[in-house]
Amino acid sequence: MTYKEALAWLYSLQRFGIKLGLENIRRLERALAVDLSAARIIHVAGTNGKGSVCAMIDSICRAGQYRTGLFISPHLVTFRERIRVNGEMISESEVAEGLTEIRDLVRDWDPHPTFFEVTTALALKHFANSKIEILILETGLGGRLDATNAVQSNVAVITPIALDHEKWLGDSLEKIAGEKAGIIKVRRPVISARQPPEAERVINLRAAESEALLQIVDHPYDKSPIALRGEFQKLNAAVAIAAIQAARISLDQAAIASGLATAEWPARFECWDKRTVIDGAHNPAAAMILVQAWREVFEDERATLILAVLSDKDLRAICEALAPIADSILLPRIRTERAVDPAELKKVFAGLGRESETAASFDVALGQAREGTAPILITGSLHFAGEALAHLQGTPAAFEECGQ
Repeated sequence: MTYKEALAWLYSLQRFGIKLGLENIRRLERALAVDLSAARIIHVAGTNGKGSVCAMIDSICRAGQYRTGLFISPHLVTFRERIRVNGEMISESEVAEGLTEIRDLVRDWDPHPTFFEVTTALALKHFANSKIEILILETGLGGRLDATNAVQSNVAVITPIALDHEKWLGDSLEKIAGEKAGIIKVRRPVISARQPPEAERVINLRAAESEALLQIVDHPYDKSPIALRGEFQKLNAAVAIAAIQAARISLDQAAIASGLATAEWPARFECWDKRTVIDGAHNPAAAMILVQAWREVFEDERATLILAVLSDKDLRAICEALAPIADSILLPRIRTERAVDPAELKKVFAGLGRESETAASFDVALGQAREGTAPILITGSLHFAGEALAHLQGTPAAFEECGQ
């Protein structure tokens, strides 16, 4: 298959939906002869901040001259972002070759592997072939039954937990924490950010049952500058450093400082230009963190808010969190059927006593926003952030629909 044909096949697997479980991914690992025994593996779960923590760990370890593998999801613009070795995205030819092998392998499997299971298998095989020394794995959904949990990690990391993906993970912080804490391995260290009390109790219990040493990180890192904007990133940096230390990866302060100063993680309070910010906040907790970061940078200046949210999210809570920093609100239609209709979002804001305006596309909304003088905030989902980035980069045709 060509790259485009391979991706078309991969995305066709979304018809199988989300199936949490480890049987298929373990079968894929065996069939592909994946061997990562020589690598130290850091596994990261959580509701918010896990991608930033993964990016910082990867950047710090590369600054220390380690060969790294990084697996993240979802992607923003191109599928290849999900799988990186030493900061370099997997090539189109490697995607095509790897997916062709997997397609031929699983053609008659029942149950058939899902989109995320195949993507995880592609990544693990690529990392094994690349002889990486350190692997940083971000969970896709939850933790306990996420495909990434088939890998035996050296360290489990849990970033702040909040309500999100309730359909799959449960309708309470305790239930969600139970799923996230499922990445904890027997007698392997656990690093956790400070959690809400009900989530922290679950993590403590799981660590105790697993005889795993738990370290709670609640003091932000402040020894050197961090490239990622926002005070909250200082706590993410502290979590990242604690994870590296728990994995017994030898690094000096110079490597830590260099890695944090050069870490890149697009669409996380990314200042595209002096008056345009892109952020993938997609749940109420992330929206509140975004508001805090906005006020740190822009103080009392309010934004022209360009907002698009996926339909399975807590729309009212997200809108309620963002409304105080919005001077005007634009609601574009975006390129995914998973997004809530802009007219529905308009009703939500009306219920909050706020006027808003729908737009036919992001291009139209951005044009309207640029007619004013207020700073512009583009947010509501990582999918929307990816579409916006592709447009701003001048490569809208390169934007690939995000999968799970």
